[in-house]
Amino acid sequence: MLVKTSAPFHPCTRMYCRSCSRTSISAGPRSSSATSISSNAKKPLFQELHRHLSSKVEEASEALKHAPQRFLEALADSIFKFTDQALHPSESNFAPVDEIREAIEIHQIEGEIPDDFPEGVYIRNGSNPLFGALHSTESIFGKSSEIWVEGEGMLHALYFTKNTPTTTWSVTYANRYVQSDTFKLEKARQKPCFLPAIQGDSAAIIAAYVFNYLRFGKVNKDISNTNVFDHAGRMYSVAENHLPHEICIENLKTGSTWDIGGEWDRPFTAHPKVAPGSGELVIFGADATKPFLVIGVVSADGTQLQHRVDLKLDRCTLCHDIGVTLKYNIIMDIPLVIDINRLIRGGQLIELENDSYARIGVMPRYGDAESVIWFNVEPFCMFHLINCFEEGDEVVVRGLRSPDSLIPGPGPALHNGNTGNSELTGYDKSLKQGTEEEFLSQLYEWRLNLKTKAVSGEYLTGTEFSLEFPMINNQYTGLRHSYAFTQIVDSLTTSSNNFEKVNPKYGGFAKLCLDKRNNREEHVSESDLITTEYHWLGKDEFCSGAAFVPRVGGSHEDDGWIISFVHNEKTSISEVHIIDARRFEDAPVAKIILPRRVPYGFHGTFVLRNPMK
Repeated sequence: MLVKTSAPFHPCTRMYCRSCSRTSISAGPRSSSATSISSNAKKPLFQELHRHLSSKVEEASEALKHAPQRFLEALADSIFKFTDQALHPSESNFAPVDEIREAIEIHQIEGEIPDDFPEGVYIRNGSNPLFGALHSTESIFGKSSEIWVEGEGMLHALYFTKNTPTTTWSVTYANRYVQSDTFKLEKARQKPCFLPAIQGDSAAIIAAYVFNYLRFGKVNKDISNTNVFDHAGRMYSVAENHLPHEICIENLKTGSTWDIGGEWDRPFTAHPKVAPGSGELVIFGADATKPFLVIGVVSADGTQLQHRVDLKLDRCTLCHDIGVTLKYNIIMDIPLVIDINRLIRGGQLIELENDSYARIGVMPRYGDAESVIWFNVEPFCMFHLINCFEEGDEVVVRGLRSPDSLIPGPGPALHNGNTGNSELTGYDKSLKQGTEEEFLSQLYEWRLNLKTKAVSGEYLTGTEFSLEFPMINNQYTGLRHSYAFTQIVDSLTTSSNNFEKVNPKYGGFAKLCLDKRNNREEHVSESDLITTEYHWLGKDEFCSGAAFVPRVGGSHEDDGWIISFVHNEKTSISEVHIIDARRFEDAPVAKIILPRRVPYGFHGTFVLRNPMK
């Protein structure tokens, strides 16, 4: 029986009343005096007893209130066993590093930082698992594993400050975890708590969903590890499964989540786009339950959600990116699908449905679901658009297209060891570029005619190299442009005895000259490929988080630099390279040697320091 602590049981009061009642029927003043003395003597004892019982009642009520939670925690601990996912020698720089927080001054620079390089901050996001590794769990339900894009977000920043009047450069480096609520929860408990809920046996994933939701109110962690972006003078860290976190650019401290004044209550894309002309931020949120895809338009000052619309899709497409033009939002409805019903039937949560449909939607900036013009295209997989723009009656869409998806991981062909390369044996394996055509990512261009509703498309790059993590001069977002840059896939590292884990590495950069054509491959008959320039890193060097830094006052679209983190796996030294984009194949103009190893990560950007809050 529960007793409300707001109205506790008072034994001393009742006992005192009974004592008074007995006193009233006693004879003689002497008896009354004795009873009064006895009662006064017992009063402190009764008060102490009252306090003790009240305290115990409160403790019991609190214990009962948390009993279900404690039972769930004990049950989860008894059912699920966490194990670390081992890293092999070729994956050494995917290992996490310690947080240093305070900036470290850099003294070793090879070459020279250009005098007209802008003051600002180069910042990159990436996975840095909190407890030393990505995890798997085994239980009576089977096995589930975190995939290669998971792991807590860590920001790595390089600060460029020009000293006056000497005009010399001061460069400092700092890193810091993104302090999401789930990060703080697990750090406080000093152990992994969220069960992996993306890849593995279907029963194990369903069990992870249920246990995570019952214990924490959400099915997965807020990893915030994919990208960083700025809007209206504020900096944000984001992964597309949750809301962005505001970041203080000066010290990398994590602020509150950004829900746009309480108007956005769903996942938030890792690739929002600033609309040309208006400065509005076009966003979207994809979710595994209806509504599957919602588009939003945020005011240029970041204070208001000016438009929100459900596109009423009939599936949850894992569209990672969105495009904008002067007047339109560009929607990629691809068959990489998150399907809970398929999971319940025993399949995988995320799967590329090649026998399904693909389409590209052209939506007026403030349109609704009925206003979208859909163009049916051949099924494909794509994570990153390069740019979109209007040209006459057409909308031009350019992106990196591949036949298959590296998320959540390789398909059955890899599990069967069918790599197409007999040399992939031994402890340390590497799937070199070109051996896995299903993961080959090429630049593709669609032309969508809004007047005739016709669609045409062509590859603009060949099969020699696989391209990813594209970037442009952001001043040309949504406008016709002539150049783009990408990282070049060098290898896909995998585990030794099976091929369940893939970690792409990037060995150089490509400059895509979109207005220049040359027929470099005989089998291309319908159209020429574009001219491509290459900047290759040294042996055992790989890059991540590259960004384009425009020259202030530059007169050409490609007038600026590529900046990127680079790691040498042989020496275990990390650097930041600055490459002149107009002399792209030349050696870097500067190599900044970092005081700490920087693991491979995802997207980076360069922000001018003065406008940032």
